[in-house]
Parts: sequence; structure tokens; C-alpha cells
Amino acid sequence: MGRAEKGRVKKGGRIRRLFTWKKLLGTFFVGCLLVMGAFYAIYLLVPVPSANAQATMQSNVYKYSNGKIIARTGEINREIVGLERIPTKVQYAFVAAENKTFYKDNGVDIRGTARAALNTVTGKGKQGGSTITQQYVKNYYLDQDQTVTRKLKEMVIALKVDQRMAKSEILAGYMNTSYYGRSAYGIQAAAQSYYGVDASKLTVAQGAYLASLLQAPNQYDWTSATPTGRKLVEERWNYTLDNMVEEGWLEQTERHGLKFPVPQKPKPAPGMEGQRGYLVEAANQELMRQGISEEDIKAGGWTITLNIDEKKQKALIEAVDEQLEAKLDRKGDEKDATVQAGATSVDPKTGKVVALYGGLGATEHWMSNATRRDYQPASTFKPIVLASALENGAETQDGRKIGLGTIYDGTSKRPVVGSDVPFNPENEDDRSYGPVTVQKATNSSINSVYAQMIVDVGPAHVKKTALDLGMKDGEDFGETPSMSLGVMGASTWDMAAVYATLDNHGVKVTPTIVKSAEHKDRRAEPVKSIGERVISREAADTTTKAMQGVVRSGSGFRAAGNYQAAGKTGTSENNRSAWFVGYTPELVTAVGLFGEEVKGGQTTLTDTINPGRANGGRTPAQIWGAYTTSALGGGSDARFDLETDNSAVVEPDPTPSRTTESPEPTPPATSTASPDPTPPPTSTATTPPQPTRTTTTPPLPTPTRTEPTFEPPVVGEDDQRPRQ
Repeated sequence: MGRAEKGRVKKGGRIRRLFTWKKLLGTFFVGCLLVMGAFYAIYLLVPVPSANAQATMQSNVYKYSNGKIIARTGEINREIVGLERIPTKVQYAFVAAENKTFYKDNGVDIRGTARAALNTVTGKGKQGGSTITQQYVKNYYLDQDQTVTRKLKEMVIALKVDQRMAKSEILAGYMNTSYYGRSAYGIQAAAQSYYGVDASKLTVAQGAYLASLLQAPNQYDWTSATPTGRKLVEERWNYTLDNMVEEGWLEQTERHGLKFPVPQKPKPAPGMEGQRGYLVEAANQELMRQGISEEDIKAGGWTITLNIDEKKQKALIEAVDEQLEAKLDRKGDEKDATVQAGATSVDPKTGKVVALYGGLGATEHWMSNATRRDYQPASTFKPIVLASALENGAETQDGRKIGLGTIYDGTSKRPVVGSDVPFNPENEDDRSYGPVTVQKATNSSINSVYAQMIVDVGPAHVKKTALDLGMKDGEDFGETPSMSLGVMGASTWDMAAVYATLDNHGVKVTPTIVKSAEHKDRRAEPVKSIGERVISREAADTTTKAMQGVVRSGSGFRAAGNYQAAGKTGTSENNRSAWFVGYTPELVTAVGLFGEEVKGGQTTLTDTINPGRANGGRTPAQIWGAYTTSALGGGSDARFDLETDNSAVVEPDPTPSRTTESPEPTPPATSTASPDPTPPPTSTATTPPQPTRTTTTPPLPTPTRTEPTFEPPVVGEDDQRPRQ
């Protein structure tokens, strides 16, 4: 045997002598004893604490900006009920969903807890793996943080609780402290919120749904869940029932006869009547966008002061009541009952939401009409097209730079030029205007002009401008010429944001409703409401100049008052929505009317508030005008400080007469906005210009300054279904 080989033998022998099976086994047992000793020491040292704050929920207090209380929430969000009031099969459903071995185990799941702790430490996500006893301990004694230390405490306390309390007490505590969504803590509040019954009246199918809901309350709420969320909760519902059968808690024949129990739509808690519920919900949604969890908010203890100005809020409610509700017969007329109103009012200098109107009342119509995004903004989108054209220095098909004095062909149903997607929108009443300036097209909301303009600018550029200004849900934007008619979804909140940014000379304004939110040991950071510049001041101010013409002598003349104002009307396809969005130097307000069937779904506003079309230049503009006048104390001397190019001339229409719109009243004869000193240019062309892609096309004749012929303004507009 060689020397090297002998060396290897000696070395291997030493290793074997060092790591004998006896030594390894001994080391293992010593390690186990040390771990057990450490755990026993922890067991002795960790007491069962008092109930945490969430287990004894406090109320939230919501206040106006002046400190006056709007509402209190949280005090009745939970009612503790004894297990004797909960049907036995419903009790079994909760056990089947969460912890089949509950009645047999000692309160902990060592493997599940170890796995969850390991995943937390290694960064694989925060996971549960807890028994019902552990979850009760977490809900009642501890916080919701998923840390190794907290999991270890949870396990120790669960062992002690399991020894001291009966399983029935633990199960009752778990069902009464768990959060079910919809502001409902505990089985009683959940039963009332989801099925409108006392917990004692729950069926096994309903109980299985509530038990399944606990895994992800917000994701699994059937009425607001995504298709994926609905699929997941239904699968978990079936899993729960199958486990009940497996454990002998439910007969197979009864199981087969059960159908998924679709819950009722959410209803607000008592005390949320009128606009209070809408204000509270808007504040909660904003806090959640800031990173405060819904569970944290619903647990209570917050003092939340809103930016809502009490006087302006009352003025907005009164304006809607006088201009809309007083003219409707909601109980006696089925058509009148379909009219919904929403509004958002913002201070453009600060971004504060100073007033909000969500609908008839939160206890009557829970969905807020101020923040819903399921209706089209229609022609209130057109100023965004103009702003994008100005921002991008866009030109017409024959090379003319787009400005307020640029002449377009206003012929109804004229096919757009330069688009791969055919489009020939109809103007209201199929009216053709011939050659018109961009200002005139804005005043009268001429669809054919703006359809061509968006092609000239490029739909992608317009979409970017819209999102920069404050619109949401970019996936809803189809980059086609029809986008010029506002065919995407938007809320009054969104449109108030866009127009506030224009009012603020192109510096981004993000509306915010929460002034401050304070808890006993922390506070939420306020939203940064004034951001960076998103379009040039000249583009924003020139767009404002154009919209002054709309209020002075265009489709929005009913919004005029003792103040300087700019705005735009909008009426969507089939008259399902009607809008007026406008602003003064001090206040931006978006008002929308929406046709909504009593049982859900969109419907027309035609022949509701007035005979025929309920367009944006009528009731929405009247609401806007009444509110703005009151909010500004009867009027204002403030003036727009605009920086526009030399082409930003306003083309005022002659003052409309009573004969142009019957039976509407005569519009205000005067306005604080001074008209341009010179008459607008009119085209000398005798036929509409036909732009082409080539640069060799002769330019349109140079317009001459002549007095315009009388042309009554179009009050409102009819944005037809896109023709493609």
C-alpha cells in the first residue's frame, strides 16, 4: 500500500471516528432538547395579552374643512353574537373552510406555521398556515403583521388559549372578530350586509359563502369581484361544502341540492344618508390609494378632515335640487326615475375637492355618480383634442398650423382625411356649417371638425395628452378618430381634474378630498395635489380662450353669470349622459347627468328632464351656473390671466334670441367676459375646403374681416355613434 493511499485511509478513519452515528444521534437529541427548552422558556415568558384595539373597534370621525363633523362610522359595524345564535351547519362551514382538524388539534399547526415563517424570512411572501385558534389569537390579541416574531407569539398564545377556553368559545370569538368586507366585522354584521338577515337565519349555503369570503374579503365580494375573483370564491365555496360532506357534517344529497347564494348589493351603514356616505367613501378610497388598508380604516380610530367646504357643499346640493330634482317626478314617472346626477368641484390652485354630489343619497343609490367611470364624457373631451393640437404644434392635412383661427370644413358626415380608419360623424340634426374656424367649431361643438382635428394631431398624441391632464383608464382609449367624441369612460372627478389642469395653466392638478387623517399613533401623508407642468402654458391658456367662447356665445351660454368662465358641453351616444364641465379662475366644476335603469344598466335621458334631448347645454349647464354663482358669493371680479398666441381670437356668435330655443329662457344678455373688439374672420370660400395629404394643394383663401351673418348657436350637441 502506497504512502498516499495510507494517508487517505487514516484521514477517512478520523472522519468516521468524528462523525459516528452515536455522536450524530446524540447531537440531534441535544439540539431537540435545546429547542424544546427554548420554546418552553418562551411559553413561560409570553403571557396572554389584553384584547387589541381592532378587537374593540372604535369609530372613525369625518369632518368638514371647518372642523364640523360630517359623520361617525364604526360604532355599529359589529355585533357580538353567541354561538347558540349561529346555526350548527354554518358553524361547521367555517371549520370546513379554514381548519378541518379544529375540534381535534391543540390550537396550532406546527408545520403550517413553520412553513409560513420560513417563507416570510426567505422573502417568498407573507403567508398564513394558521388554525382557527391562531387566527382568533391574531384577530383578538395581536396585530396583522406577518413577521416571524409575531407568528411565534401567535403559536404560543394559541396553545395557552386552547388550554383555557372551550372550542366553542374560540370558534365564536373567531367568527365575531373576523373581517368580511363591506365594513362588516363579525358574523352578524356580515349576515346583514351580504344577505339582509340575522345570523340565526343564515342557510348552510350562505354560511359557506361567508366562510369562503374570509380568505380575501375584497377580492371575493361577488357584487364587485372581477371574473377571476368570482371564479375563485365559487371554487372555495364548493371546497368548503365538499369538506363538510367529507367530515360527515352535511349529507351528500343536501350538498347536491345547494346553489351558489349570490349576495345582495352592498348597502351603507345607518347614518350615511344623503351626501355623507358619498363623502366618507371618497375619503376612504383616497386613503387606500395612499397605502392605508381597508381593514385599518374599518378598524376605526381615525379622525379624518376633508377638504369639503360646508357652504359650497350645501350650494351644490341646492343647485341640483332646484335645477333638477324639483322638476322630476321620481315616484310617479318611470322615465324621471332613471335620471342620475353627479358633480365634483375643485379649487384649481390647491387641488382641493371643495364639494361633491354623489346622487340622491347614499342609502338610496350607493354608487357615487361623482366617481363612477361607466359613462362617456362625450364632447367635454374635445378641448383635450384642441390642447393636444396646440401642444404638439399640429398641422392640418394641407400644412396649416392649428389654432383658434384655423378654418376647417364643418360639413356633417364628411369623411375624415388621412386616417386608416374610416370615420364620418354626423353633426347635431345633421347640420352642415361649411368653412368654420376652430373657435366656431368649439362654440357649436361641431363633430366633423374635431374628428378631422384628431386625425391631424394623431390619436396617440391626444391619448397621451388626456392621460397627462388627468384622465384615467388608458386601456379604455381606442386610438381612432371616434375618440374625439369622448367615447371612453370617465367620471366627473376625472374631468374636473383635466379642466383644473387647464385652468392652472397646464400644471397638473390631482383632486384630493382628504385634508388630514390622524390615528392615535400615526397619520396618513396627504396627497400631492399640485404636480409638474404637463402641457405648455400657451396650449392650456389658448384652450381656455376657446372655451370662453362656448360660455359667452356657444352651446354653454346657460352657464354664464357674473363671473368670467370657460367650459364645454357634452352629450353622449343615445343621450345616455349629458355634461357641462367648466371653470372660473377660482373654481372648476364638472356636472354630469346619467340615464340609469332602476334595475341597472344605461338608458337614454331623452324626454326626462325636458322634452327631447337632455343635452349638456341645458340642465347640467344650469346646475353649474346656479352652483358657481352661489359658491362665489353671487359672482366674482377675478379674470383669467392668459398667455395665448396672436391667432387665439374668439369668434362670438350673436346673442341668441328666444326663437332659437323654445321653450328655454333667454340666455343672459351680458357677461363679465369682454368680447373681442374686432369681428371674427369668416372664410370667403364658397365651397367647403377639401384637405389632402399633399403639400401642393392650394391653401384656403385668406379670410377677410367682415361682420358675421347671423347664425344662432347650437344649444347642446348630439355626438352620434361612430361611423366606421
